[in-house]
Amino acid sequence: MSDEIRVLFVDDSPTDLELIERELRNGGLVVTSEVVATEDAFKRAIQEFDPQLIICDYTLPGADGMVFLTAAGELCPDVPFIFCSGTIGEERAVEAMKRGATDYVLKDRLSALSVRVRRALREAAERRERQALEEQLRQAQKVEAIGRLAGGVAHDFNNLLTVIRGYVDISLAELPPESPVRSDLEEARDAADRAADLTRQLLAFSRRQIIEPRISDLNAIVESSEKLLRRLIGEDIEIAIVLNPHLGRAKVDRAQIEQVIVNLAINARDAMPQGGRLTFETDNVDLDNAYARAHTAVQPGPHVMLAVSDTGQGMDRGTLSHLFEPFFTTKEFGKGTGLGLATVYGIVKQSGGNIWVYSEPGRGTTFKIYLPRVDEPAEPLAPKETDRATLRGSETILVVEDEDAVRTLTRRVLESKGYTVLDANQGLAAIELAEKHDGPIHLLVTDVIMPQMSGRALAQALSAVRPSMRVLYVSGYTNNAIVHQGVLDPGTPFLQKPFTPKALASKVRDILD
Repeated sequence: MSDEIRVLFVDDSPTDLELIERELRNGGLVVTSEVVATEDAFKRAIQEFDPQLIICDYTLPGADGMVFLTAAGELCPDVPFIFCSGTIGEERAVEAMKRGATDYVLKDRLSALSVRVRRALREAAERRERQALEEQLRQAQKVEAIGRLAGGVAHDFNNLLTVIRGYVDISLAELPPESPVRSDLEEARDAADRAADLTRQLLAFSRRQIIEPRISDLNAIVESSEKLLRRLIGEDIEIAIVLNPHLGRAKVDRAQIEQVIVNLAINARDAMPQGGRLTFETDNVDLDNAYARAHTAVQPGPHVMLAVSDTGQGMDRGTLSHLFEPFFTTKEFGKGTGLGLATVYGIVKQSGGNIWVYSEPGRGTTFKIYLPRVDEPAEPLAPKETDRATLRGSETILVVEDEDAVRTLTRRVLESKGYTVLDANQGLAAIELAEKHDGPIHLLVTDVIMPQMSGRALAQALSAVRPSMRVLYVSGYTNNAIVHQGVLDPGTPFLQKPFTPKALASKVRDILD
């Protein structure tokens, strides 16, 4: 079996070159070569020829081999460099190896050359693979660290936004339609909603968004998104959808995957300002051990693939190395938040999948998403909630929340709907309050993450003495109290922060009914 290889020869003897090439051919190597004998020509050939191997004589007119070795170390340090000379000598050879040469072969012993070349090429390939894995690991660790920071920031902002949006809604409800202040409050409400969208994106990136995955058909999700995509990207971009009719299923949060599709489509649109082609493709893929070894965090086995490709400007290696970091963007100021691809990354990772990007400047970009395949039928979509005629009630509710402003707002909203409200700022105080209360407590509304005692531990303690009491968990952040890796335990009543007064009242009524 022959192997093709590009070799840059540094030699001024045609006879020696013929012997060297013949030896390489005898060793099963198919050589495409370029020959230089000066330093300037050598540097130019490295840039234009892009060699996979350099074979260099030691003694050349006007320079010795060390000059070329030094230049190679600066311009292409990962390319194997072998001295092939009749004059190098043992002492010079040792010095050359210390300064970065891969190997050396004497011209009167060329029979060893092909073996040395194959070994050098194999070791270079192993180094490149190891370096690629190390770079993937560094990127993953960096993104993980940024994600932890982003998740913590989003958690704190969710509490603040709950209070801001809540009091704005209360004020709007109490104002007459003709009030001149109404338009100002509506602007504040819209700004709070945009801020809430940003925090959701940060939580998605940091994999701390709470999700409700179902067995889903990716084909159906792509097809249902097509109409929206055509409105988003404009008429100058052609959309092609290539779906495998026998595609397996994946366990994902449908809304989250729809967000992935939209974010990737918007990113592709911005990369094709003069128009182009956007392709969505699905397929069944078996990722083998070799692929898993070359890609960190990948588990081999059956997957479903969603590929999104564009014919746009493409990206260089520098851009690719920062692509999934939040707030990194190549767009003009004000044209994007830099959270779109960070959100995509977080959603895919939290769904148990992996995402890889293939791109070159001027040749477009392909994002490939791999999600573990599930051999189960797709679950039907959950019915959409309908507005209730009334959100009022007369039951007793115990509210436990360590953020004073959120607790005060929650109490005010529920009391305005007719409920009797007890409140506490942490779990032990809530248990003491419940022990002193003579009547029934119909519902516990508790934050999930609190000092001293989590919401889940509090609910378990109170349920032991009040078994008929129902529970609503509230949080803007995940931990393992009611979720596992951000996945909500089935059947767990949950309200995501930031929430509106109407959402709170509606959720409470749903649980009590």
